[in-house]
Amino acid sequence: MSDIIQLLPDSVANQIAAGEVIQRPASVVKELVENALDAGAKEVHVMVVDAGKTSILVIDDGCGMSPTDARLSFERHATSKIRKADDLFDLHTMGFRGEALASIAAVAQVELTTRMATEEVGTVTTIHGSRFISQEPVQCAVGSQFKVENLFYNVPARRKFLKSNATELNNILAAYERIVLVYPQVSFSLHSNGTEISSLRAAGVRQRVIDVFGKRINQDLLPVDVTTTLCRISGFVGKPEAARKKGAHQFFFVNGRYMRHPYFAKAVMAPFERLVPQGEQVPFFIYFEVDPGDIDVNIHPTKTEIKFDNEQAIWQILSAAVKDAVGKFNDVPSIDFDTTGKPDFPPFIPGNDTVNPPANGGNPLYNPFKDLRGTRDSRGTANIRHWEDLYKKVEVDVSQERTLFDEQEETGSSADIIAEKSPIHYQYKGRFVMTAVKSGLMIIDQHRAHLRVLYEEYLEKMRMHRWATQSMLFPEIVAFPPTEAGVVEQIASELTEVGFSISDLGGGSFSIDGVPADIEGVDATAMLREIVAAAKEKVGRPREEVDAAVALTMARRAAIPQGQVLSNEEMESLVNRLFGCSNVNMSPDGKNILCILQQEEIEHLLG
Repeated sequence: MSDIIQLLPDSVANQIAAGEVIQRPASVVKELVENALDAGAKEVHVMVVDAGKTSILVIDDGCGMSPTDARLSFERHATSKIRKADDLFDLHTMGFRGEALASIAAVAQVELTTRMATEEVGTVTTIHGSRFISQEPVQCAVGSQFKVENLFYNVPARRKFLKSNATELNNILAAYERIVLVYPQVSFSLHSNGTEISSLRAAGVRQRVIDVFGKRINQDLLPVDVTTTLCRISGFVGKPEAARKKGAHQFFFVNGRYMRHPYFAKAVMAPFERLVPQGEQVPFFIYFEVDPGDIDVNIHPTKTEIKFDNEQAIWQILSAAVKDAVGKFNDVPSIDFDTTGKPDFPPFIPGNDTVNPPANGGNPLYNPFKDLRGTRDSRGTANIRHWEDLYKKVEVDVSQERTLFDEQEETGSSADIIAEKSPIHYQYKGRFVMTAVKSGLMIIDQHRAHLRVLYEEYLEKMRMHRWATQSMLFPEIVAFPPTEAGVVEQIASELTEVGFSISDLGGGSFSIDGVPADIEGVDATAMLREIVAAAKEKVGRPREEVDAAVALTMARRAAIPQGQVLSNEEMESLVNRLFGCSNVNMSPDGKNILCILQQEEIEHLLG
């Protein structure tokens, strides 16, 4: 019997490795920029064409490579970062696996131009699909220049499953943000199809955050800084008023490396538990410095999942540091026990009261409604005769109840509701509208009901293209980071359909010249930010999903809030509009709108 097990060719092994390391163009950008930073670069320039599908160019001014290193760097597990297994627990570089360049070269056409400072000429190395093409001397600047073209050209299945250019560019921008935030001392630039998207000069951490996300975020940042024997934690956390339901900028970095850590995210949010509404998130930019031997980054090829030896202790340190930052800047009101320099009020001693109360010259028997001396009393106040007639009970003919609907689709309990509602409603604690129906007492959540009504009305207006625009007397300027500025351009047609008139001022800034005519009193800038954050999650999805996200965000902003007092006419209108919707039972975000307390239950409770 012949042997059936054999070693895979290097080209096949590299393509298999590329499936984990190189998932999309953003992965290539991440790996190449991290290599540039490990090479000591002070300037890094990234240029992409067609969101990286056609071409990715990364230029740095790092140490460069010799011709031998340039050729060897594309071999599997070839790296300058580590020498032995123990080095995995003492990492001071972004990369260490030695798989990135080999994986990229396996699925693309790569050209590397590099020169060391000690050499007069450089070298250009060309590799297509793991196949060495050529290596020649060339005149070039000190540093390295990687050109990656036709990504996944030899793996058509992988290329077919790439998303749209807009989605892939957003992924590149997200990877770019994670790197530039942790290396503020390095200058970066990013170009897409010849257009500059981002240009960042070397600066401090706070200035880098402002340069990436706009000047508006500066007023919302609270510094966090604590040093212990376990770790040092620094960075910034947002103020409670900066909380957002979606799109909050939240970043963790450990030893100069971006990471995801839901457990630590809970530690940051714990001090805000009673300061922000439930479901909202505050932005934060937290940097950890720990002993490399106390963490393990060799868990996943993307290196975003990191294990800590003292995870629980660091959780407590982080939570206390955030709580201290919020309290230090008086975002949590505190009792001031410092009486230095305050007025000295003598204590009250019973039996030692020598102060007489002021005399009251009023007439305790005075009643303006019973005074019959004329149309005006001694004070000149007009009298109202027979005022009792104004407060006579208004007789209501409850026999004039009218049927709102005859039949309704099955509810969650698969029972038909046949109701005859009363025209008289009662509002309970500014939250629930209660009305009598044939089968008992119907209780409606006013906020969720109005959310459902507005959501369906907005979708219909978008579908019919008949939303009016109210021009603004003074246009408002709103700035977006690069990851969101592209989303605004992509959903421009949806914004126009719902009544927004927006002008692109360049550099991620937009002018709001007009707003939907039916949203008086709503903060247009805040609404637009929420719409963009919601649509960002739907980029590349079908048009219907994007429309639904825009409509739901607008409805949330314009819906009746909890606690708003409604008149009977307003409650009547709300109930009528609700039962004209396609779904009266569930809000657009999947929450119950109403319930009915059956007549039998009421009689049982009072029996």
